[in-house]
Amino acid sequence: MKRLAALLALVAMPTAARAQTPCLTASDAEAIALVAMPDIIRETGRICTALPPSSLVRRPSSAFLARYDAAADSAWPAARAAIVKLSDPAVDLLLQSDYARPLLTSIFAPQIVGRVQPADCPTIDRLVTLLEPLPARNTAGIIVATLQYLKARKARGKQVAVVPDLPVCAAVSQ
Repeated sequence: MKRLAALLALVAMPTAARAQTPCLTASDAEAIALVAMPDIIRETGRICTALPPSSLVRRPSSAFLARYDAAADSAWPAARAAIVKLSDPAVDLLLQSDYARPLLTSIFAPQIVGRVQPADCPTIDRLVTLLEPLPARNTAGIIVATLQYLKARKARGKQVAVVPDLPVCAAVSQ
C-alpha cells in the first residue's frame, strides 16, 4: 500500500515541482504514448457512444486494439525508464510492480479523453481510421511530433489548442 501511495504521489506531483526535471526525448515520449494509447482508445470508445459499433474506437476487442496492446507491452520498459528520468531513480522500484502500469494508464487516459466532447467523435473516428494501417509506433511518433509542434508554436506566442504538459524536448534531429 505504501508503494501505491508513493506512485500516486509521483503522478499527482505539481508541474512546478517538476520544473527542474529534464525533458523527454521523442523516443521517451513515444514510449509513454504507446503505453497509454490502448486505454485512451478504449476510454474514447466509452465516450463516443454515438459512433457506430463498427468504429475502431468502439470495438473493445479487435485486431487493431491488439496491435496497440502488444506495442504497449513492448514499450513499457522504455516508458518506465522515461518516467524514472522525470522523477527519481527510487521510483523505478515502484514502477516494477504489476500494478504500476494499469494504475498510471487508468489515471492518464481519463485526463486526456476527458477533454473529448461528443461533437469531436466523428473527427476522432476519421483520424483513427486514417491512422489504423500504420504501426502503433508511427502513430505515437505522430502524436509526439504534433505535441512538439504545438509547444513550439505556443512558446512563440502563437494561439494553440490546449497542449498536455508532457515535458517533451524541443523538436530536433534525433
